[in-house]
Amino acid sequence: MLVMMGLGPFRFGLNTAAYQTLTRQTEYRWESQERIGRHPAMQFIGEGHTTIDLDGTILPLFRGGLSQIDRMRTIAGSGTPQFLVSGRGKIFGQFVIMSVSETQTVFLPNGVARKLEFAVQLMSYGPDRGF
Repeated sequence: MLVMMGLGPFRFGLNTAAYQTLTRQTEYRWESQERIGRHPAMQFIGEGHTTIDLDGTILPLFRGGLSQIDRMRTIAGSGTPQFLVSGRGKIFGQFVIMSVSETQTVFLPNGVARKLEFAVQLMSYGPDRGF
Protein backbone atom coordinates (compact mmCIF):
# COMPACT_ATOMS: atom_id res chain seq x y z
CA MET A 1 0.00 0.00 0.00
CA LEU A 2 1.32 3.42 -0.91
CA VAL A 3 1.11 5.91 1.94
CA MET A 4 0.61 9.63 1.38
CA MET A 5 1.05 10.52 5.06
CA GLY A 6 1.12 8.63 8.35
CA LEU A 7 -0.19 10.05 11.62
CA GLY A 8 0.68 7.56 14.36
CA PRO A 9 -1.14 4.34 13.44
CA PHE A 10 -3.35 6.00 10.81
CA ARG A 11 -2.31 5.99 7.16
CA PHE A 12 -3.66 8.45 4.60
CA GLY A 13 -3.52 6.89 1.15
CA LEU A 14 -5.45 5.94 -1.94
CA ASN A 15 -6.57 2.68 -0.28
CA THR A 16 -7.81 4.44 2.87
CA ALA A 17 -8.44 8.17 3.25
CA ALA A 18 -6.95 10.08 0.33
CA TYR A 19 -6.56 13.80 0.83
CA GLN A 20 -6.86 16.11 -2.18
CA THR A 21 -5.51 19.24 -0.48
CA LEU A 22 -2.86 19.79 2.15
CA THR A 23 -2.48 23.27 3.61
CA ARG A 24 0.48 23.95 5.90
CA GLN A 25 0.86 27.14 7.94
CA THR A 26 3.69 27.97 10.36
CA GLU A 27 3.55 30.79 12.91
CA TYR A 28 6.56 32.94 13.75
CA ARG A 29 6.25 34.78 17.05
CA TRP A 30 7.41 38.37 17.48
CA GLU A 31 6.94 40.72 20.44
CA SER A 32 6.98 44.48 20.31
CA GLN A 33 9.59 46.09 22.58
CA GLU A 34 9.08 49.70 23.62
CA ARG A 35 12.09 52.02 23.23
CA ILE A 36 12.51 55.52 24.65
CA GLY A 37 12.48 58.20 21.95
CA ARG A 38 12.21 55.69 19.08
CA HIS A 39 9.68 53.45 17.43
CA PRO A 40 9.14 50.11 19.12
CA ALA A 41 11.38 47.28 17.93
CA MET A 42 10.33 43.72 17.20
CA GLN A 43 12.02 40.85 19.00
CA PHE A 44 11.81 37.32 17.61
CA ILE A 45 10.78 34.95 20.40
CA GLY A 46 10.63 31.73 18.41
CA GLU A 47 8.67 29.63 16.02
CA GLY A 48 5.03 29.03 16.87
CA HIS A 49 2.69 26.19 15.96
CA THR A 50 2.51 24.55 12.58
CA THR A 51 -1.03 23.78 11.43
CA ILE A 52 -1.78 21.26 8.68
CA ASP A 53 -5.24 20.96 7.15
CA LEU A 54 -6.06 17.84 5.13
CA ASP A 55 -9.22 17.74 3.01
CA GLY A 56 -10.15 14.62 1.13
CA THR A 57 -12.60 11.97 0.07
CA ILE A 58 -13.27 8.40 1.12
CA LEU A 59 -15.24 6.02 -1.06
CA PRO A 60 -15.90 3.36 1.59
CA LEU A 61 -17.48 0.78 -0.71
CA PHE A 62 -14.52 1.02 -3.10
CA ARG A 63 -11.59 1.11 -0.65
CA GLY A 64 -10.91 1.62 3.02
CA GLY A 65 -14.29 0.80 4.53
CA LEU A 66 -16.64 2.88 6.63
CA SER A 67 -14.43 3.08 9.74
CA GLN A 68 -11.76 5.53 8.52
CA ILE A 69 -13.25 8.67 10.06
CA ASP A 70 -14.04 6.81 13.28
CA ARG A 71 -10.37 5.77 13.48
CA MET A 72 -9.31 9.41 13.11
CA ARG A 73 -11.68 10.39 15.92
CA THR A 74 -10.36 7.58 18.14
CA ILE A 75 -6.80 8.83 17.69
CA ALA A 76 -7.92 12.42 18.38
CA GLY A 77 -9.78 11.34 21.51
CA SER A 78 -6.80 9.43 22.88
CA GLY A 79 -5.20 12.72 23.94
CA THR A 80 -1.81 11.48 22.74
CA PRO A 81 0.42 13.34 20.28
CA GLN A 82 1.27 11.29 17.18
CA PHE A 83 4.27 11.41 14.89
CA LEU A 84 3.45 12.81 11.44
CA VAL A 85 5.53 11.35 8.61
CA SER A 86 5.16 11.99 4.87
CA GLY A 87 5.01 9.15 2.37
CA ARG A 88 8.55 10.12 1.34
CA GLY A 89 9.85 9.69 4.89
CA LYS A 90 9.97 13.34 6.04
CA ILE A 91 9.33 13.47 9.78
CA PHE A 92 7.31 16.56 10.69
CA GLY A 93 7.38 15.82 14.42
CA GLN A 94 4.53 15.22 16.85
CA PHE A 95 1.06 16.51 16.02
CA VAL A 96 -2.36 16.41 17.62
CA ILE A 97 -5.72 16.28 15.88
CA MET A 98 -7.58 19.50 16.65
CA SER A 99 -10.72 18.70 14.67
CA VAL A 100 -12.31 16.13 12.37
CA SER A 101 -15.32 16.91 10.20
CA GLU A 102 -17.15 14.84 7.63
CA THR A 103 -19.85 15.24 5.02
CA GLN A 104 -21.73 12.15 3.86
CA THR A 105 -23.37 12.02 0.42
CA VAL A 106 -24.63 9.54 -2.22
CA PHE A 107 -26.57 7.21 0.06
CA LEU A 108 -27.64 3.60 -0.39
CA PRO A 109 -31.26 2.69 0.47
CA ASN A 110 -30.15 1.54 3.96
CA GLY A 111 -28.61 4.96 4.72
CA VAL A 112 -24.96 4.01 4.19
CA ALA A 113 -23.02 6.79 2.50
CA ARG A 114 -21.07 5.86 -0.62
CA LYS A 115 -19.03 9.06 -0.42
CA LEU A 116 -17.45 10.67 2.66
CA GLU A 117 -15.67 13.99 2.44
CA PHE A 118 -13.47 14.84 5.40
CA ALA A 119 -11.42 17.68 6.84
CA VAL A 120 -8.80 17.11 9.52
CA GLN A 121 -6.89 19.88 11.27
CA LEU A 122 -3.54 18.96 12.82
CA MET A 123 -1.44 21.17 15.09
CA SER A 124 2.17 20.70 16.12
CA TYR A 125 2.59 19.47 19.67
CA GLY A 126 6.08 20.81 20.20
CA PRO A 127 9.09 18.81 21.28
CA ASP A 128 9.54 17.70 24.87
CA ARG A 129 13.11 18.44 25.87
CA GLY A 130 13.01 17.19 29.45
CA PHE A 131 13.76 20.55 31.10
